[in-house]
Amino acid sequence: MARMIIVGGGIGGLAAAVAVARRGHHAVVLERSADFAEIGAGIQLAPNGLHALDRLGLGEAVRDCAVHIDELRFMDGVSGEHVTSMPLTGEYRRRFGSPYVVVHRGELYRLLLDACRRSGAVELRAASQVTGYRQDDASATALLADGTGVTGDAVIGADGIRSAIRGQLVGDGEPRVVGITVYRTVVPMERVPEELRWNAVTWWAGPGRHFVHYAIAGGRYLNLAPSIENGVTEAFAGVPVAAPEVHSAFAGLGDTARRLLALGEDWKSWSLVDRDPVDRWTDGRVALLGDAAHPMLHYAAQGACQALEDAVLLGDLLDDPADTIGERFEKYAAERRDHTARITLAARASTRLWHPAGPEARARNAMLSAMSATQLHDHVAWMHSAPESGARGVRP
Repeated sequence: MARMIIVGGGIGGLAAAVAVARRGHHAVVLERSADFAEIGAGIQLAPNGLHALDRLGLGEAVRDCAVHIDELRFMDGVSGEHVTSMPLTGEYRRRFGSPYVVVHRGELYRLLLDACRRSGAVELRAASQVTGYRQDDASATALLADGTGVTGDAVIGADGIRSAIRGQLVGDGEPRVVGITVYRTVVPMERVPEELRWNAVTWWAGPGRHFVHYAIAGGRYLNLAPSIENGVTEAFAGVPVAAPEVHSAFAGLGDTARRLLALGEDWKSWSLVDRDPVDRWTDGRVALLGDAAHPMLHYAAQGACQALEDAVLLGDLLDDPADTIGERFEKYAAERRDHTARITLAARASTRLWHPAGPEARARNAMLSAMSATQLHDHVAWMHSAPESGARGVRP
């Protein structure tokens, strides 16, 4: 039985702890905050994420509390034209073996945290800030800010985009600020006009900006998330912003999009950041997971799904007695690295779809509206499909 030290108590870290425990190992989760808690609003889970949650024993519970989405709806944010929709019922669910759902981030987090607390093999330690690691031939130690350390057979760095473990292992400095600001808020659904309560993840695409909204928390709230290319160069997170500033930034959108934005109160803003894909995720008995390994923009809606796939594969590979822990970690990185890099780059490139103006926007609309449902499903199959035979990351 291995003792795994997991740095970071977010969704990826808790998923790794559940995966380790379900394979008969022991996990110690070190969280820098005073409590284990998750902030944020909506999170989208494509079938590949739900299949990973099935492997963790949580798929049914997530499906029960989630909103099962009927379609991904693409709108021209200036004209208000409904360009196309990708249906997510019927053939989509048959093809990918699961629905496409949205949940409140806190709901998913609570399910993972409860699973850890129910397990006799997971130890949760809050107020444990990790600054780095050391290792030898027999063990690895997470080094704490208070000068102590926590030792086990291996260290998994799941401590986010500013990971201290990645800082030592990769050493690639600060995240990349991409020049886009996203604003977020949630609105009680009773305040949303009935004719706008679509069971869809909806994109309103406009010049240099777009606006996404969908229901969360069992349909009790509408999650609003508009983004704008404004050339921001500084990283910031969760900064309150007045509603008129948001309205001004998206004044060029059409009437319906602006009606929805006008419902928002208590807006907060984030500058979007990511990192370039790297080849090195492991160092002997140390490995990276989730945003520490492959931070990506949220535009592909795959960040959480990819962290869940990471966690399940790591749990699986711990069962291979023929390899050392270092060799198992190298196999994990080899299976996950190219796929997550492809998603990272696709998420960056997506603004070319959301943000054009004039003739380019009209050409985009014509291209999308000409695609059949099957063609749209083909376009996302490489992301939304559950990995088969270990080829993409999660073994059957």
